[in-house]
Amino acid sequence: MTNISIYHNPACGTSRNTLALIRNTGVEPEIIDYVKSPPSRELLQELIGKAGLTVRGVLREKGALYEELGLSDPALSDAALLDAMLAHPILINRPFVVTELGVRLCRPSELVLDILPLPQLAAFNKEDGEAVVDAAGRKVGGKE
Repeated sequence: MTNISIYHNPACGTSRNTLALIRNTGVEPEIIDYVKSPPSRELLQELIGKAGLTVRGVLREKGALYEELGLSDPALSDAALLDAMLAHPILINRPFVVTELGVRLCRPSELVLDILPLPQLAAFNKEDGEAVVDAAGRKVGGKE
């Protein structure tokens, strides 16, 4: 049994594309709507660390809230940025995916292919039409 979790926002195209790529392996992942059910501080820090990112690196800069809260201030500590993300989960960039092969912030969505333990079963195009996987299940432009 393959266990895959996605911290998902159904309103986000990148998150929807990532979920579809996971499902294209024949696996139904655990879907965590992180806006409705945000991760704990400890889990968020763990996801960030395992993905090899910084706290600021997962902070979503799009949208008015980022500016309203003054989060562009480089003097803000990681603790302050985490506080903001936990108070306003929409500030957590998405989607995070967890598999037995690792943790990734899947932006762009095809980054999920690096940590999926099963192959793609069919061709896949993103919502905008961009080809990501060919009919043989190989990453377009890649050697998988």
